[in-house]
Parts: sequence; structure tokens; C-alpha cells
Amino acid sequence: MVQNKPDLRNDKVLPLLFKLSLPIIMAQLVNLLYNVVDRIYIGRMANGEIAMAGVGVALPIIIIVAAFSGLIGMGGAPLVAIKMGEGDNDGAEKILSNSFVTLIIISVILTSAIILFKSKIVWLFGASTTTVGYTLDYLTIYMLGTISVQIALGMNPFINTQGFTKIGMKTVMIGAVANIILDPIFIFGLNMGVKGAALATVIAQTLSAIWVLKFLISGESKLKIRKAYLIPEFKIMKSVIALGISPFVMQSTESLVLISLNNMLMLHGGDLAVSAMTIMSSIMQMILLPVVGLSNGAQPIISYNFGARQFDRVQAAFKILVKSALCYTVVIYTLLMTLPHVFVLIFNNDPALLKIATWSIRIYFAGIFALGVQISCQMTFIALGKARISILLALLRKVILLIPLIFILPHFCENKPFGVLLAAPIADITASITTGICFAVFYKKKLSLTKEIKPEAGLTLTHSGN
Repeated sequence: MVQNKPDLRNDKVLPLLFKLSLPIIMAQLVNLLYNVVDRIYIGRMANGEIAMAGVGVALPIIIIVAAFSGLIGMGGAPLVAIKMGEGDNDGAEKILSNSFVTLIIISVILTSAIILFKSKIVWLFGASTTTVGYTLDYLTIYMLGTISVQIALGMNPFINTQGFTKIGMKTVMIGAVANIILDPIFIFGLNMGVKGAALATVIAQTLSAIWVLKFLISGESKLKIRKAYLIPEFKIMKSVIALGISPFVMQSTESLVLISLNNMLMLHGGDLAVSAMTIMSSIMQMILLPVVGLSNGAQPIISYNFGARQFDRVQAAFKILVKSALCYTVVIYTLLMTLPHVFVLIFNNDPALLKIATWSIRIYFAGIFALGVQISCQMTFIALGKARISILLALLRKVILLIPLIFILPHFCENKPFGVLLAAPIADITASITTGICFAVFYKKKLSLTKEIKPEAGLTLTHSGN
């Protein structure tokens, strides 16, 4: 039985935000297991530290695949919510149905391209002669499930944006539970190693995709995938992609960051340093997913009330979001600085790996406390349909700051790995301050002058023709 739909226009903002956010956060925490359970089991295989480095090389490709689902899902969901706020459910279903078909097309292209060029790609992404076999074994099987990844990750935001966050939570939980059960069976029971980990993930994502589609074509969903709207319209998908570019950049540039880090750490620290980076990238997922979940819970409130011109509710939702996100990242920063070894032991207890990873965490995460501001402000720009500034801010942290610093700073440090890792806190703090200032200026000029707020032309698909 589906949950009672929250009233995005009239329910009190504070309880409404957490009512929507908590199921998403719970799903993200379960998704945490989904994302890292492979690495936890792989880290306990024979030669686990090397196998983990091999999977770490495949991670940038996996992130790119997920980024394309965000391009459509995170681009379309706010527009759907705005259309619902305007009372145009037919327009919302056009966006939903067009987005579904586009995800199918993207999955076919990605699967074909990556399988065809995988051998060349993995060497560019930081593979070594000792890790390349593990990388190719994992990647080959994982890519066969691309269509399931696109549907499960790309269509779930359209469930959450209707207010059905418990259904969205179940999407993640179904896949996560299946993955947790299947991993030890395939990896150890059937002695499939990293191939088993990949196969477990593919099956789990397929189950999640089936669940999503079942809901979106059922009578339980307020919006449905309609056969009449399955031919993509250029105007609609242009608007979806324009808004989805920002979350796409946020995710896909994480892949570029990992490629840069893996290559530089392989150069200056070897396979063990890449293994440590694999652990740290997993920890980054662990600590940021709840912030993203909170932002996703705020998105329907902000987008719907923006479309309904209830600007006091937009302001209230944002204030709660940014305060909660900042408090959370400060707490996480404190734990990482005081107990880094605890996080490492989740994955592997090899003494040499434990030593380098513990040292690395205190450097790499030194600016993590500031990201609560950066993420919440950037996600709010997306919820308001402000694509251009969101894209610029997404590029700032990783492309403009972090990636160049990864290559520049080692030249100024006697300890080269230290210089590579130092790039992260410098980029985190600088980007967070810049994003906060940009949003403060926008808030003062726009949100506080509610009569002047208008969605960006071409992004909201409103009846006025903007």
C-alpha cells in the first residue's frame, strides 16, 4: 500500500522536510552498503588490497554511468515538481515519459562504447600490470547491467519528487539487500572473486529497476509513464538536460578527480596508495550521501512551492536544509580527524594499508566540514531551476580547483603524496565559501524580493511560454 501523499503546499515546512528527507536518507544509508559492500568483501579476499585497487580503477567508469542517470533524473524531477505545483500534471507526465526513453537510449550507447574500448580505458584510468585483470573482470560484467542502473537511479527521483519517498527508499533497499545477500555467495561460495561482486550488483540493480517501473506504470503513482509520450521531444529534453547538467557535472567530475588521483598516487605511492584512495572514495560516499539525501528531500518542497509562488516556504526549507547539512558535516569532520583508523578497518586490516590510509584521511578530508554549505546551496539552485549558476559552481570545486591542484601541488611539496591529497581541502573550503557568497547574493536579490522571482526561461516549461 502506498504512503499518504504529503501536502507540499500546506504542511508545516520543518516536519515536512524531514518526513520527505528521512526515507531518502535511510535509503542513502542503505545505498552506502550497496556501494561499498563489494569493496568490503573484496578487501577480505586473498590479495584483497590489490583487488581493491583494481576495482578502484573501475570506479571512475561506474561513476560516469551513474552520472548519466543523474543527468536525466535530477534534471527532470525538479521540472516535474514545478509542473505539478502549477497544476499541469499532463506536462509533468510528458517530462517523465520522455526522460524514461532517453535513459534507455543512453544505456545502450554507454554499454556499447565502454565494452568496445574498455581495454584502452582502464590503462588511462590508472591500472597497473598487477591490477588490470581485476579491473577488467569487474567492469565487463558490471557494464552488462547499465540499463538497470539507468532505470533504477534515473527514474527513482521521479518517485521522490511526487512525495513518495518511502517508495523511493524501497527502490534502494531492494537492491541493497539483494546485493548484500548475493555478494558472499558469488565471491566466496562460488569462488567468482571480483566477477561475483559485479554479478551481484547487476542482479541487485535489475531488481530495483523492476520495482521502479512497476510503480510508475501502476495506479499508485500520481504520474505515470504514458505510451503517447514515449517519443522524446526536443524542447522537453533540452530543458531536462539543461537543468540536469549541474548534477551530471557534480557526479562525472568525481570520475575525473578519481582518475587524476589514481594516476598521481600510482606515480608517487604505488598500488598501496591507490588502495587507500579506493577506501577514501568509499568513505566520501559514506559521509556525503546523507547530505545529498537531505537536499533531495528538500527539493520537492522548494520546487513545488517555487512553481506555486509560495516563496516564504521556499525560504524556510532552504534555511533548515543548510543548517542541518552544515551541522552534519562538522560532526563527520570531527570523527574523521579523531578516529580515521576506524573507517579504514571497515575495509581492510592490512597494517601497511592501515598506516597509509589513516595518514591520508587526515589530509584529504581536512576541508570536509565546509561541504554542507556547498552542497545544500548548489542543490537549491537546481531545485529553483537555476541551471547556469549551478553548473558553474559544480565546475568550480572539481574542475577549476581540485584537478589542477592535484597536478600542481606535488611540485611544491617534498612529500609528493601529501601534495596530491592537500588539493582536496583547499578546493573544498574555497568552493564552499564561494558558493555560500553566491547564494547569499542571489537570496538577497531574488528570494527576499518574492515578487521578482521568475524561473529561468526555457527551464520550467511553464504555460506562459518561458
